[in-house]
Amino acid sequence: MKRSLLDILACPIDKHYPLDLIELNSKDDEVAEGVLLCSECNRFYPIIDEIPVMLPDDLRKQNEDLEFLAKWEKKLPEDVVYNGRPNHLERK
Repeated sequence: MKRSLLDILACPIDKHYPLDLIELNSKDDEVAEGVLLCSECNRFYPIIDEIPVMLPDDLRKQNEDLEFLAKWEKKLPEDVVYNGRPNHLERK
């Protein structure tokens, strides 16, 4: 995802703008892996293979969200991992 997309992206649920970007893997002006976070409703939207997955809750796949969170658990803020909406990991 190009960083310049942040200028136009808003949360699809509550329309909050701007979204916070957490970069996990990036190069130059591209974010290969990361998270877009809505500070208003605490929803996270993963960026996977440079594509932001910004689906409404009912269209998201829980297992995909949980796999993403488990993969990046150590690099993401605890609030996203354990309290993020719509899916989050259980505390160990």
